[in-house]
Amino acid sequence: MLLRFTKMHGLGNDFMVLDLVTQHAHIQPKHARQWGDRHTGVGFDQLLIVEPPSNPDVDFRYRIFNADGSEVEQCGNGARCFARFVLDKRLTTKKLIRVETKSGIIELDVRPDGQICVDMGPPRLEPKDIPFQAEAASLSYPVSVDGRQVELAAVSMGNPHAVLRVDDLDSAPVHELGPKLEHHPRFPQRVNVGFLQVIDRQRARLRVWERGAGETQACGTGACAAAVAAIRQGWMDSPVQLELPGGRLSISWAGPGQPVMMTGPAVRVFEGQIRL
Repeated sequence: MLLRFTKMHGLGNDFMVLDLVTQHAHIQPKHARQWGDRHTGVGFDQLLIVEPPSNPDVDFRYRIFNADGSEVEQCGNGARCFARFVLDKRLTTKKLIRVETKSGIIELDVRPDGQICVDMGPPRLEPKDIPFQAEAASLSYPVSVDGRQVELAAVSMGNPHAVLRVDDLDSAPVHELGPKLEHHPRFPQRVNVGFLQVIDRQRARLRVWERGAGETQACGTGACAAAVAAIRQGWMDSPVQLELPGGRLSISWAGPGQPVMMTGPAVRVFEGQIRL
């Protein structure tokens, strides 16, 4: 059978989006691996699947597969593309869309200027909720990697993140430390790794090594986690403007217990069909 799909991106973080509301198929991890290959498939960082809700209080269900076939809990850039997709496909006429994910319910607000604001919910900071192996919650943690110690913040935005502050983002050891921390035993479900260079109280630069995808052009949940870490440690003030390789995101957070609000663009690239 042939499935219609849309290729989209949020700041260069790219997605293949499937409508399984009007189409019917059983998607497996092997499909994500096949389609995610940039030489023999469509090529993407994540596969996003739009499904009917199982909860009457929400509009859609949102599932996310990495290019390696692993299913993950949350994707912020993907959430913005999700909102643009369901409007473009006329699956809804709402501009405030409630969506259920593996990690909970999020709200997507499509603004008149085309920017999309996502209520990502409150960050989870207790080690057991991230999950991260530590005796007690802290602003930051020392972690041993190959005999040396790095200092990192640990935050969950529905998926686990480690955030490291660096002096120079261009020379940061993203491809050296990223995969080692992704698979570090203190993160039992692996982890996304953000490298943050603070410019001033409102602006910073960020690169993210994504769990199951490698370094991407942008990571929405990574930007949220980095902003939370920077605000908690007193480095920055909300709202935070984060420059990622693919572009800029605005992140607001009022403090513990409050939701993280992420605002940025979503772009449709092309439409296609693929054989299942």
